[in-house]
Amino acid sequence: MTGCGDVLENMRIMEEEIRALIDKIEPENVDLFLSEMVKERRIYVAGAGRSGLIGRAYAMRLMHVGLESYVVGETVTPAMREGDAVVIFSGSGETNSVVDIAETAKSLGGYLCLITSHKNSTIGKIADCVVELPSPTPPENEWENTFEIRQITGGYKSASLPLASIGTLFETSAMIFSDAVIASIMEVNLCGIEDVMERLNNIQ
Repeated sequence: MTGCGDVLENMRIMEEEIRALIDKIEPENVDLFLSEMVKERRIYVAGAGRSGLIGRAYAMRLMHVGLESYVVGETVTPAMREGDAVVIFSGSGETNSVVDIAETAKSLGGYLCLITSHKNSTIGKIADCVVELPSPTPPENEWENTFEIRQITGGYKSASLPLASIGTLFETSAMIFSDAVIASIMEVNLCGIEDVMERLNNIQ
C-alpha cells in the first residue's frame, strides 16, 4: 500500500483534464441547450450504462427545480408529445439502444439534445442541439455499437483518454456540466434552495 497519494494525484490529473475540456466547449451550444431546457415542455432523459446514471441524476435535478422531467424506460414515464425535449447522454453517440431512442424521439416530433464527446456520431447528426464535451477518441474501428457487447467482452472504449480509459472523463464532465446547467436554470427561473428542498423525496 502506498497510502492515499496516488488517489489524490489521480484526482488532480482528472481536475486538469476537466479544466482543459471546459475550455474547448462551444459556448453558443451551451446557450442553446439552456434556452431549450427552460421552455414550457416535458423533458425526457436517456442514456446507457454509466452515462445513463448521469442522465437519471440530471432528470432528478430537473424535477427538483420545478421542471417536468422523466427517464426514458421507466414504468411511470408518459407518452412523449410533439415538441417535447429529449436529452441523451452518450459519450460515443453510437450505442444502438440509445440511437433507437433518438430516432424514435425525432420521428415523434421531439426536440433532440445530445451531450457527447463525439458530435459527428450517428446521434449527433440527427440531434437538434449538441453539446460536445471534447476529449480524445479511439480509432473508429474500436467503437462497438452495442453497449452490452462492450461490457460483456471487457472491450469498453469510451471517449476518455489518457487517464480515464473506461469513460470517467466524459461521465465526470457530463455530471459537472449537468449540475452547472441546473444552477443556471435556478437563476433563470428564480428558483431558490427553499423551492428545491420542498421537492425532495420525503417518503423514502
